[in-house]
Amino acid sequence: MKVLLTGSEGYIGNRLACWLTGYGHQVTGLDSGFYRDGTLYLDPLGMPQSPQTIYTDLRSLAPADFAGFDAVVHLAELSNDPLGEHRPEVTYAINHRGTVQIAQAARAAGVKRFVYASSCSVYGAAAAEMVDENSPVNPQTAYAQCKVLVERDLGRMASDSFSVVFLRNATAYGPSPRMRFDIVLNDLCALAWTQKRIAMISDGTPWRPIVHIEDICEALRCALEAPAAAVNGEIFNVGATTENYRIREIAAIVASVFPGCEVTLGKPGGDNRSYRVSFDKIAAQLPGFRPRWTAEAGATELRNLFERIEMSGETYGFRAFTRLKQLTYLLRTGQLDDDLYWSAR
Repeated sequence: MKVLLTGSEGYIGNRLACWLTGYGHQVTGLDSGFYRDGTLYLDPLGMPQSPQTIYTDLRSLAPADFAGFDAVVHLAELSNDPLGEHRPEVTYAINHRGTVQIAQAARAAGVKRFVYASSCSVYGAAAAEMVDENSPVNPQTAYAQCKVLVERDLGRMASDSFSVVFLRNATAYGPSPRMRFDIVLNDLCALAWTQKRIAMISDGTPWRPIVHIEDICEALRCALEAPAAAVNGEIFNVGATTENYRIREIAAIVASVFPGCEVTLGKPGGDNRSYRVSFDKIAAQLPGFRPRWTAEAGATELRNLFERIEMSGETYGFRAFTRLKQLTYLLRTGQLDDDLYWSAR
């Protein structure tokens, strides 16, 4: 397929662009360029080189920009809860209204498939012990609320000529050149490597499902290639049911992989987000998808990477590897305006 991949220079997008190219798809990237300052390592893990990338704001796109593409894979949104809470009005403008706008433009241009990266964070403070795609959502942040609104609005657009697929990813982890250290397993591994200590500010009781970045890439590929009848209008949680952990369990796994790392727990925290997620549907209904990674294997992979690149504490703390730090820097230095458009100055 000819695929337009939005967010192609982000944490997942940088790996996904190479992943899809490796399976023979013709990928064109589109990205705002917010995180170009940060590259953790240079080799793309043996995958083909990244494709051509168009640098523009997704809010500026029109139907002509989608002409000739068979599919859109949409990752380009403000990408986590703290970032969304920092400027909620801009989050809604980009993540909700901007996404609906580009889906409408893609449909008008004749694009046949739209794959949307949603999030298990829509479950928020889950009322049930285990939730699935039919469970009520309970978003607790602007980021998660936007995911719910996009699922609602794009779900109404699905038709025989415009196939829409929603992938609710568990919390990602694993290496990427455009690394993120503001997601749980990556952050804990970096702390274990650079400080030999994980000092948790809470008691770590909330539940989180986690999923390796390669398993996310594979789910996105499968959603792109599956027969329309198998995926159109469908929501799939992305991960494995065995990969639900309490945060303190993730910390313990990391400590076991990084010798000499000490873990200390804090007091019960104020974060009420806690959810265990069933991934039975994706295992049964998304053709070709089988998750391969576990938390322990992922932590070991990161330890080996940190050793190979001789990662320092300074690298771990670099602003581009924490999304809120990077956007705050671009705003403070006048490179972005208050609405997160590149400044004309």
